[in-house]
Amino acid sequence: MSSAAESAPLSLTSSAAYHRGPVLGPILFIIYTADLELIVVEHGLSLHQYADDSQIYGRSDATSLLATSMSQCVDSISSWMQSNCLQLNADKTKVMWCSSTRKLPQLPSCPLSVSGALASPVSSVRDLGVFIDNDLGAVTHVRRSVSCCFAALCQLRHLRRYVTNDCFRSLVASLVHSRLDYGNFVLVGLPPYLQWHLQSILNAAARLVFSLRRYDHVTDALAIHNGSTSRWLSWRFVYYTV
Repeated sequence: MSSAAESAPLSLTSSAAYHRGPVLGPILFIIYTADLELIVVEHGLSLHQYADDSQIYGRSDATSLLATSMSQCVDSISSWMQSNCLQLNADKTKVMWCSSTRKLPQLPSCPLSVSGALASPVSSVRDLGVFIDNDLGAVTHVRRSVSCCFAALCQLRHLRRYVTNDCFRSLVASLVHSRLDYGNFVLVGLPPYLQWHLQSILNAAARLVFSLRRYDHVTDALAIHNGSTSRWLSWRFVYYTV
């Protein structure tokens, strides 16, 4: 899905695009739908599957030809699924054109035909819980993560007086740290302003754990080496040096 100056990759993400049956598990479902890869390859495209989530990728110098190939491929998949007692969920299917930041204004904006429905291109998609932008950046992922973490901290603030310190630190680690850590591979090479947003979450969590005021410095709190507090330092190291 990497982009180049002379080409415009296209990604069609069908998250939960298949009718979820009550009998087949993830492994059996992949085996049952193994023929999908043959259909995608016949149209000159690439397929990535994880359980019932599938992504179709393509790359071409001519965007119109790539869009046509993608539409024909999805129509073929829809026909195959109907013959195998499956259903393509067009409402959850998203289309995203990818390119460098400089060429984003040149990307097509016309809807793509997906199994009889029209899917307008989006600027970001969610793939297994990770948000990917059409410039392959992590701006949306960072913003969504920061928003969710601040919401969790606001809820935890009301529980501060009712639980022990160890319990409270475990809650912060489970609801905040785990959210920041999920999909942290997309955080490699983040610009400083996005790193600052992530660091603001850690600072706010440290203030909440150590009962500091809003404008108190957290340097001393982050420098304490004992039990769970050493985790603050390790997280800061992970995000900035990977």
